Amino acid sequence: MSVEGWLGPGGLFARNMSGYEPRQAQLDMARSVAQTLEQKGTLLVEAGTGTGKTLAYLLPAILSGKKVVISTGTKTLQDQIMQHDLPLIEQLLGRPLSVACMKGLGNYLCLRRYEELRVSAASVASPLGRHLPMLEAWRETTTTGDRAELSELSEGAAIWHEVQSGSDTRIGPRCRHYDECFVTRMRKEAERAQLVVVNHHLFFADLAMRGPHGGGVIPEHEAVIFDEAHLIEDVATEFFGVSVSTTKLEVLTRDAQRALSAARLLGEAQRMVSAVGLTAASFFSTLPRPRTGESGRVPLLPETFASRLQEPMFALDNALDALSSFCKRQASDHETLAQIARRAEQVRSDIAVIAEGGTGEQVSWTLARGRSVGIGASPIEVGEILREGLYIRGSAVVLTSATLSASGSFDYVKTRLGIDFEVDEVMLASPFDYENQAALYLPTALGDPREPPFFERAADEIDALVRLTGGGAFVLCTSVRAMQELAERLRPRLAQTVLVQGDAPNHALLQSFRDDGNAVLFATASFWQGVDVPGHALRLVIIDKLPFDVPSDPLVQARCAKLKERGVEPFMKYLVPAAALALKQGFGRLIRSQSDRGIVALLDGRVSSKGYGKVFLRSLPKARPCRTLAEVEAFWQSAGMPQPQSEPLHARRSPRSAAP
Repeated sequence: MSVEGWLGPGGLFARNMSGYEPRQAQLDMARSVAQTLEQKGTLLVEAGTGTGKTLAYLLPAILSGKKVVISTGTKTLQDQIMQHDLPLIEQLLGRPLSVACMKGLGNYLCLRRYEELRVSAASVASPLGRHLPMLEAWRETTTTGDRAELSELSEGAAIWHEVQSGSDTRIGPRCRHYDECFVTRMRKEAERAQLVVVNHHLFFADLAMRGPHGGGVIPEHEAVIFDEAHLIEDVATEFFGVSVSTTKLEVLTRDAQRALSAARLLGEAQRMVSAVGLTAASFFSTLPRPRTGESGRVPLLPETFASRLQEPMFALDNALDALSSFCKRQASDHETLAQIARRAEQVRSDIAVIAEGGTGEQVSWTLARGRSVGIGASPIEVGEILREGLYIRGSAVVLTSATLSASGSFDYVKTRLGIDFEVDEVMLASPFDYENQAALYLPTALGDPREPPFFERAADEIDALVRLTGGGAFVLCTSVRAMQELAERLRPRLAQTVLVQGDAPNHALLQSFRDDGNAVLFATASFWQGVDVPGHALRLVIIDKLPFDVPSDPLVQARCAKLKERGVEPFMKYLVPAAALALKQGFGRLIRSQSDRGIVALLDGRVSSKGYGKVFLRSLPKARPCRTLAEVEAFWQSAGMPQPQSEPLHARRSPRSAAP
C-alpha cells in the first residue's frame, strides 16, 4: 500500500478513524520521505506544528521495507512513538510491526553494578540503602531494565548513578551477566527489528564511538530519519567532544572501592583509590569558575593549564596511573578490575586532550553545574564530522523539524550541519490559522532588556497580561538570573499558582501546570522546546528577551572567530539565525491544536527597533500583530476568550510601566 492509501482521501485512516481529515501537507511530506528512502538521498523538511509529521515519516519508513533508524530529539517523543503512534498503525494494519526501542545506556540497569552494590556492606548503612529495597523489588519483575519504569524513584536519586549501565562501565561478553544483560537484550531486539527508534543522544554517542570502523550499539541500517533535527548540532558537539567531571571521578572511585573489596584487596589498593579522590578534589578546586551571578562555560586555555593546573593535573594523572597499573596486574583473576583500569586510562586520555584545547579545531572549557564541576573539549564545528560519518555512507537521511528555516531559508542549518551538497528541500506551513488563533504582542516602551530598569517594567507588563488571561502562562527567560528575578518580583503580585523551574523536576512542574489550568510557570531553556500543553491550560507565552547565545561562551566565541577567518560576518550569519530558530521554538509552545487560542508576548523591543529584528519576525508564524495592550485586549475579545477583568487593562497600568 502507498502512503496515499494510508493518508489520502478515502485512505485507511479516513475509513477507520472517526473525525480524521486528510492533510495535504502531511501527504506531501510522506511522499517526499518515501522518495528519499527509495533513492537514498538527503531530505530537509520543515513541517509546521499540526502537520502530522510523525506519521508522515513513520508510514514511509514502514512501507519501505528497509532497516530504518528513527532518531528523536527527546525520550518523551521516543516514548510517544512507541506507546501511541506505532500501536495506532498496528491496529489499522491488523498485525504487529517489527519495531525495537533503544535508549542511552544510562537508562538501563547494569546487573553487575547492581549486584556489587547489593552485596556491599557499606551500601546498607549509606543513604543509598533506603532505596535498595525498591530497586530489589523492581529487579525481580522488570523485563527491560528501563529506568522509566521506576516512576517512584526521583530523577536525582543517587542510587541510580551507582547501578546504571554506560559505555565506560560495560565489560562486554566477558561479564558473567552478559547473556541476561538488559543492554544485550535491547541490542538483539534491535538487530531483529525493521524499525529502530532511538534518540539523538544515543545516535551520536554511538556514531562517535564506532568511528569509521563499525562496532557501535545501534545496528547497521539503510536509512535514518531525524525528528527535531534542529537539535543535532548541539548533541553532536557534545558527543564528539570529551569531558571529565567530579561526578564521573566520584563514580569511578566508588566502583573501584567496591571492586577491590570484592577481590579482597585492601591496604595499598584502598590507599590508591583515596589518592585518586584527593588529587581529583585538588585539581577541580583550582579550575576557573564563572563570575558571581553568571553561569555557563568558562574558557580553559592551554596557558591556564601551564600556569595554574599543571601540578594538580600531574598529581591526578599519577594517581590514576597507579590505580590503573595495580588493577591491570590483578585483571587476570578479576575482569571488573580490568574494566576499572580501562576507565582510569580513559580519564587520563580525556584530560590530556582537554589540556591541549584551543588548537584551532576544538575549544576547552570548564563548567560548574550544581555540585558537579567539569572540564571538557568540544569541536568548534561538526559539519565535516557529519559529512564523513553520516551523509557519505550511502544511507538515506531525512532531517525534519517544525523549526529548520530562518527567514524562509535552510541556509543556516545546512551550513551548521555540513550539508554543502545538493539535497531535497521541502517547507510545509502549519495548518493552523495563526492570524485568528494567536496574537504576537511587541511592546516597545520597556527599554533596553540589558539594563536593570527593564525587570521592573517587564514585571508590570507580565502582571497586566496575566490579569487579562487569568493565568495559563509560560514566562520563558533567557537566563536563570532573569527567571529568578521576575519570579521573585511577581510571586507576591499574582493570584495564580506560581511555579518556578528548579523547584521540582521538570516533568512534575509540567504536570502541576496542566492540572492547575491557571498557573504561571517561570522557566528557562528546558521549556522552550519539546514541551506540549494543548488546550486552555496554556494560553499565554511571555518571552523576556531575544534568545541570543551567551557571547562569553567559549564555544560561541570560537565559532564566531572561525567564521571571521573565512570572511563571514558571524552576527548575521550565525548569532541571529540561531536566535531566530530558538525564538521560533518558544513561540511554538502556544498553538498546539486547531482549537487553541492565545497570546505570545516578546518583551524585547530590539525586535522592532533593530534592523535584524526583521529576520526574527519573518521566521515566526503570521500571528495577529499587536503593539499596545489595548490591541491585545481587542484580540482577546475577538477570539471569544474569558474576560477576567471588567476595567480595561491598558487603563490600569502603573505609571512606572512607561519607559522614561
